Amino acid sequence: MPRSDVAFFMDVDRVAPVLEWLRQLHRGNRKAFANCVAKIRLLQAFGYELRRPHVDYLRDGIHELRSKERNVQYRILYFYHGRNAVILAHALTKEGAVPARDVERAIERKKRYEQNPGKYRASEGIPEDSPDD
Repeated sequence: MPRSDVAFFMDVDRVAPVLEWLRQLHRGNRKAFANCVAKIRLLQAFGYELRRPHVDYLRDGIHELRSKERNVQYRILYFYHGRNAVILAHALTKEGAVPARDVERAIERKKRYEQNPGKYRASEGIPEDSPDD
């Protein structure tokens, strides 16, 4: 299977929520940041073929990319657009189940993206180890 095109959802204010979350994570916990980026690259390499424990399906076309650092669980919510595009829509640190409001936010972003992909797709790619440098 060909590599998946990984992109970031960008809101109307030109902010990509997952990229902002990754930048904050990088400042606070470089190892967790590196683990999350490694999972994004794994998703890029395997796309639809990637399975648990790395990913899981939530509902309404929203999937979660799973990463863990010590006892902290990190989740990046994403959806597919077309055959090989993965759009990273929302990210969070969780303790139990992914809160319904976070899934709803990802669903709403998915709907907006599907209406106008060019408007809601960030031009930035997957960050390297030093996104703030």
